[in-house]
Amino acid sequence: MVLIAAAVCTKNGKVILSRQFVEMTKARIEGLLAAFPKLMTAGKQHTYVETDSVRYVYQPMEKLYMLLITTKASNILEDLETLRLFSKVIPEYSHSLDEKEIVENAFNLIFAFDEIVALGYRESVNLAQIKTFVEMDSHEEKVYQAVRQTQEREARQKMREKAKELQRQRMEATKRGGPSMGGMGGRSGGFSSDSFGSSGVSSGSGGGGGGGAPSIEMDNKPVASKAAQKPASRNALKLGGKSKDVDSFVDQLKSEGEKIANLAPAVAAGSAGAAASASAAAKAKISADIHTESVHLKMEDKLVVRLGRDGGVQQFELSGLLTLRITDENLGRIKVKLANNDTQGIQMQTHPNVDKELFKSRAMIGLKNPAKPFPLNTDVGVLKWRFITQDESAIPLTINCWPSDNGEGGCDVNIEYELEAQHLELQDVAIIIPLPLNVQPSVAEYDGTYNYDARKHVLQWHIPIIDAANKSGSMEFSCSASIPGDFFPLQVSFVSKTPYAAIRALDVVHVENDASVKYSSETILFVEKYEIV
Repeated sequence: MVLIAAAVCTKNGKVILSRQFVEMTKARIEGLLAAFPKLMTAGKQHTYVETDSVRYVYQPMEKLYMLLITTKASNILEDLETLRLFSKVIPEYSHSLDEKEIVENAFNLIFAFDEIVALGYRESVNLAQIKTFVEMDSHEEKVYQAVRQTQEREARQKMREKAKELQRQRMEATKRGGPSMGGMGGRSGGFSSDSFGSSGVSSGSGGGGGGGAPSIEMDNKPVASKAAQKPASRNALKLGGKSKDVDSFVDQLKSEGEKIANLAPAVAAGSAGAAASASAAAKAKISADIHTESVHLKMEDKLVVRLGRDGGVQQFELSGLLTLRITDENLGRIKVKLANNDTQGIQMQTHPNVDKELFKSRAMIGLKNPAKPFPLNTDVGVLKWRFITQDESAIPLTINCWPSDNGEGGCDVNIEYELEAQHLELQDVAIIIPLPLNVQPSVAEYDGTYNYDARKHVLQWHIPIIDAANKSGSMEFSCSASIPGDFFPLQVSFVSKTPYAAIRALDVVHVENDASVKYSSETILFVEKYEIV
């Protein structure tokens, strides 16, 4: 098979996007594309047309055509399979099939086209691999961006402290009626804003934490402390919370024409959008039902899972965070008793300002300095954990998808799920199944409910609750004009009030007398990514 070019054009013949894969002059490729609409005739049942030198293979997509130009010696069946893959790529990077969206996403589409065809020959790739290659996710880039953000945050903090010192000196000079004295900046006690963030564990290797809760100021009274003025190391990667107050120096730099970069990570969009939105809605629903006391504990478990369609674990990562929120100043000096029944080898790490020996010996969370209170009205990350494995026994929910050729150019698909971690109760489970372009499924049998989203070309299967009493279910449907690879990757989302990690709070007590304190707790397990590829 020699594929000359791929193009997206309107039904009037206007070329929106074109990518050629062999050496050819611009005039030659423009001539081939201009000839296509003239060769189209009404009433034809097939979707290809030939000239003396080339073959045009095309597929209608609403108001557009996905067009491939190949040599006449190429295999028509391979041409059609390649065309089907090109047609599946278009909606992955263009939210709607219109000219404006195609133009706005032209570069991503060209990158994806290049992953399908190289030097005129089809590459052995599927849709999931194309998305991975185009995304070009780089760990080194993430580390660089994190270090850059840390450096900018430290610079802003230093400018803020300098501005406060200069303002204080001016005020003192005004009161005395004389010149201001430099080097007399006030010293503040307690931890700096980078020393106790919910995710702010220092790491020279680029490791980060979860969360993103604000930082702690442990003491509001001025205390002469040299440690408080010791500058933070620029070599360490500190992932703390962002300050919300206005930075006067940054504003001044902006007013003078300086550009201050904002390196906020972009939100990735793709076929997993339906699963992500379903998971977020279910998570918000659970959190809204929680009654909170003056001392509130929140335990979050986050799952990232990738399973092979033929079995096997490609990725399993659990990350968790325990946060503490106190709204009564009389309850600031407390300790939290935990029960750790983990048998899987989950790695745990306390915050640097938490007493590690107390946690190791008695499974209690308390500050190294018991005389100081926790901060008020802020979510404080005190403990995080992580678990990575390739063991299939760790998978909480298995999905088995069996598409088979029905001999009529389509597929019969059987999907079944089974709850493996039967101590969990999964709520609002959504299984998102990709479908061929413009092909509506015929559903025969199913548990729960389902919805066909024609815009996103997916079948959404919803199960309200999966637990030990309702641990398995299945769905059967058929699709015309499809092949088994069209139904992958599957995306799964769910939430649970039961934690995956065997960690729970037993009690909250006062530091002085170990008297119990009334508290509330919240536990949620949610999915960041759960797919079968």
